[in-house]
Amino acid sequence: MLPDLENAVVRKVTRRLVPLLFAIYFVNFLDRVNIGFAALQMNDELGLKPAMYGLAASIFYAGYILFEIPSNLLLQRFGGRTWLARIMITWGVISIAQAAITSPHHLYGVRFLLGIAEAGFFPGLIYYLTCWYPQAHRAKAIGKVYSANTIAVIVGAPLSGLLMSSMHGLGGLSGWKWMFIVEGIPAVVLGIAAFLYLTDAPSKAAWLSDAERTWLTEKMKREDRAAASLGTSELLPALTSPIVWLLGLLYFSLGIGFNGITMWLPQLIKQLSGLPIAAIGLVSAVPFVVGTAAMLVNGKHSDKTRERRWHLAIPLAVGAIGMIASAAAWSNPVVAFVFLCIATAGLMGGLSVFWSIPSAFLSGAAAAGGLALVNTIGSVSGLSAPYLIGLIRDRTADFSAPIYFMASGIAVAAVLAAVLPFPDRFEPARASVH
Repeated sequence: MLPDLENAVVRKVTRRLVPLLFAIYFVNFLDRVNIGFAALQMNDELGLKPAMYGLAASIFYAGYILFEIPSNLLLQRFGGRTWLARIMITWGVISIAQAAITSPHHLYGVRFLLGIAEAGFFPGLIYYLTCWYPQAHRAKAIGKVYSANTIAVIVGAPLSGLLMSSMHGLGGLSGWKWMFIVEGIPAVVLGIAAFLYLTDAPSKAAWLSDAERTWLTEKMKREDRAAASLGTSELLPALTSPIVWLLGLLYFSLGIGFNGITMWLPQLIKQLSGLPIAAIGLVSAVPFVVGTAAMLVNGKHSDKTRERRWHLAIPLAVGAIGMIASAAAWSNPVVAFVFLCIATAGLMGGLSVFWSIPSAFLSGAAAAGGLALVNTIGSVSGLSAPYLIGLIRDRTADFSAPIYFMASGIAVAAVLAAVLPFPDRFEPARASVH
């Protein structure tokens, strides 16, 4: 009877939460990375060289990193519903304000403010999911929501290209400015929707039956106790835990490739193909279509086999090899692009599993602070990688050298995943509820 109840509760939670959380993360990621598409027009208008564009893409993470942990601790205090809504509304307003940019310094300032506004969103989202999903179902749920970042590129790439091409000059504004306006509005709308629709905790879920609510509340309490027995539920030990810092270093290394791809892909494809903006938008979606499939399949298989380590390490190794092969074949656009798709699949495949690992040994305040610390350390790659890629690109003839740089980061992440001091398999708590 209990497995039937468990499956019924998980299905109901998924139907209730995942569609909205998916939409929220979709808009979040689109608003964060659409600067990569804006660059196709914006760089010429503002006189940005590759290193200057890299700085603009990176400076977002300076604000993001500074306020990451405080924001996630405030989320635990005020609840996911209120705090996630606050984050979304403020980032939406600032994203729209990017249409007022007229100089590189304006761009740097607004991107910094956008980072402050978005601080805490992603680890807060992961923390919110860990409050609702038992460990045995967590990687699959995270994978479903996390796939929004790839869908954001799949849909957002052609959408951004279309907006920039079709609205250029309308009302005296450039196409890239219209793109920021149109793509920023949904964040405000979804922020209001999140405040009205989300529930802070299973114990407050009026949309669950009494039996379902009791089962899920007790199940999550047992798993929190189990996580605390493996690690901690206290904030300070979590922030000083070697494994938390190791996971942060892993995420930093992984982020060198991830942030490089998301911020530079349109310009990579422009150099490979010489296509117009609208076509670049369509082609940019292809690697992320492949990546989305890899993410969903790998996350589901990881939950089914209850194995995490090799479902993280092997895809990352594939990602590193794909990047190296793409750089080596850069003179052949078709081959280079195929290997870029393979690399993206490996990178995305590992990401859905990665975020299910910290919550296996952290709970309560430790989960909120620990997840934020991991994301903060990882976000340093967002601060450094786009700028370093721009510097390398300024000094080389093409993008092959920057791609080798991205590959090195992913390779380090694969090695760290393989040696991570974490059980190869997890076993969920099995106590029953009466």
